[in-house]
Amino acid sequence: MKELAGRLAALDPDAGAALQVISYFDRLIEGRAGLESLVRGAAVLSGSPARLVDEERGVRVRVEADGMRRDDGGPLDPAWPSAPLSPDGPPAVWLERTGVSDGVHAMVLERAAAAARVVLDRTRGRAPGEAREADPASVEVLLDASAAEHARRQAAVRLGLRDAAAARVVATAEGGPLVEAVPVTGDSTPTTGGRRAGIGPAVPVRDLPASWAAARTALRFTAEGTDQDPGPRTVYADELGGLALLADTVGPTTEPVPDVRALEHAVATAPWVASTLNAVAFSTSLRAAAAELNVHHSTLQDRLVQAEHWLDWPVHDPHGRLRLQLALVLRRLHRNAAR
Repeated sequence: MKELAGRLAALDPDAGAALQVISYFDRLIEGRAGLESLVRGAAVLSGSPARLVDEERGVRVRVEADGMRRDDGGPLDPAWPSAPLSPDGPPAVWLERTGVSDGVHAMVLERAAAAARVVLDRTRGRAPGEAREADPASVEVLLDASAAEHARRQAAVRLGLRDAAAARVVATAEGGPLVEAVPVTGDSTPTTGGRRAGIGPAVPVRDLPASWAAARTALRFTAEGTDQDPGPRTVYADELGGLALLADTVGPTTEPVPDVRALEHAVATAPWVASTLNAVAFSTSLRAAAAELNVHHSTLQDRLVQAEHWLDWPVHDPHGRLRLQLALVLRRLHRNAAR
């Protein structure tokens, strides 16, 4: 650590210094270093005491600039530079310094936080409600089937997936992909933060590019869940079956078939049409559809008479209901471009 501290004086806040910081923390992760080693690296590289504070997991580590661990450093100062373990999480890695911080200090914080997250996920489990969205560069490499195998393995290590038996990708309508390990219990409820999301299948980590492709396809079958764009906000690729084939041929620039044009005409005629037809198409019965729409059964019947007139086909019989389901699915694919 003395040698590392001596080299710090030669580092400038430029790309070269940033690369050295990244390389340093990557070596710690690959060597399966513990939390104290990560915090010690942050302290010596920054020339100031560093702390890791994760209240959810009960972790508090503090190391002085000389590399000695001393946990009795007093309260945290909000003026100190800090970094969270996840994009929406509270500050967790702190440098006990005031004044202007340069690019090297910012990079130390970022890489120390990313490394701490990897170690915490591996040794103590992910904090409740977290999905793996941090370190977008590593996520990009991991999901790129054309990337070198060793680069993808290193990205998996940085993201805490080295020991994961299986993982999956979540494609969201806003923001980048989320990658998460699938627990042994088989829990199939990922965290999406309330965003529209397509959920890829659980696969071995090496096959995550395929899960990413399937997740992007599933995302195209989602809807806003509003009266004018009714439908599910979350779709699992595993549940699409043969419908997934439609995504290869239908998109915003393809010509709608007559049933979709008729559906768009009906939707434009009255504000209740889209939500009503969606409820009728995908509910188990008309009474269930009426309950979902919070209208009387007779009101729903009256609406259907009008809607069928605008559609120009009946939706009460199985064949007509299938046509309606397919038209609604195609409408979503026309509205949602491939990502």
